[in-house]
Amino acid sequence: MEKVKVNTDGSIDFKTGESIPTTAKRFRQSPEIEAFYRFIYENDLREEAHFVLSGIQEEREELKAVEKEKKKEAKKQARAASKSTTKQKKTTAKKKAKSK
Repeated sequence: MEKVKVNTDGSIDFKTGESIPTTAKRFRQSPEIEAFYRFIYENDLREEAHFVLSGIQEEREELKAVEKEKKKEAKKQARAASKSTTKQKKTTAKKKAKSK
């Protein structure tokens, strides 16, 4: 049973299984990934695969950093909003106390 198929036009088709591995160890040992590794090794594509996977990893790290920055900014704005609400309540309370 062949898991990786190279078409005559140069495109690559991967046949996937039904279950998705949940742990990193099982992911590496899954038949699809083993077939992918074998395909890369047999066709001497290690440098190309490294280049592609490095690019994907860099993109994911950049996205993760952007998401982290957005969360940090949202948290900062939420704190500022809660502080301004608290200040408004205090000044309103002081005004009421002065007017009595």
